[in-house]
Amino acid sequence: MSSSRKVLLAVTGFAAAIAAARAGDAPAPSYKGIVPAATLEVWRDLGTGNGALTHYKPATPPGHYGIGTAPTMQQIGGWTIAVPPDGSNLPPGSGTVAAGEKLFSSDCAMCHGGFGEGAHGYPALAGGVGSLAGAAPQKTVGSYWPYATTLWDYINRAMPFYAPHTLKPDQTYALTAFILNLNGIVNAKFVADAQSIPRVKMPNRNSFNWKDPRPVTHNMACMKNCAPPGSVRITSSAAKMGLTPRTTGPVDDMKGSSK
Repeated sequence: MSSSRKVLLAVTGFAAAIAAARAGDAPAPSYKGIVPAATLEVWRDLGTGNGALTHYKPATPPGHYGIGTAPTMQQIGGWTIAVPPDGSNLPPGSGTVAAGEKLFSSDCAMCHGGFGEGAHGYPALAGGVGSLAGAAPQKTVGSYWPYATTLWDYINRAMPFYAPHTLKPDQTYALTAFILNLNGIVNAKFVADAQSIPRVKMPNRNSFNWKDPRPVTHNMACMKNCAPPGSVRITSSAAKMGLTPRTTGPVDDMKGSSK
């Protein structure tokens, strides 16, 4: 018998054994003579063998592959950098508006413009106040962002674009102070630090809707006493509730389809 036919018969027998076991027509197959011995050994050591080898236990505890190492506290600290609105994770340090202006000119203006107006397709950081409800809303630090601590956090983790997370805390504080000053939120004498930044009141702070206005729904299939399809009526829509822009069609007018 050719080797290819042997492989075919082995695969066919393997599939048939599994199918029979799943159908309940036969006891769980042992796979002996179907699956290579080396593979069986792996199944017995690492798993349950598709449910047929549940009496076997792993030869070694989880994590025995020997890949990687446990992170040190210093390494974990390098990733634990999120700053919440209350500023509880802000590090020691401070920065002035004047120091931030110099740093902004050398490291940031190439993308964001000398006055935070945006350049070369990169976003504006200042301006746009009062534009959010208009036809062309401009989301900047001054017009949209709710917390000054978010500004510090973003600069710290993502800027500058070509070398993120390389700024020192004092530099990040200085840039935060300057950008807030560009937006007219703080004066030129403002000093940014872990105490002053959380106290900054952003212009758009109270315009965020923190409660989801959408109704609570559950995708539960009706199994009995279901409503007749013809009685189903549209009672609301995302566009009517102001959650999405209006498009066109029967849903926007809360009318049934003509079809």
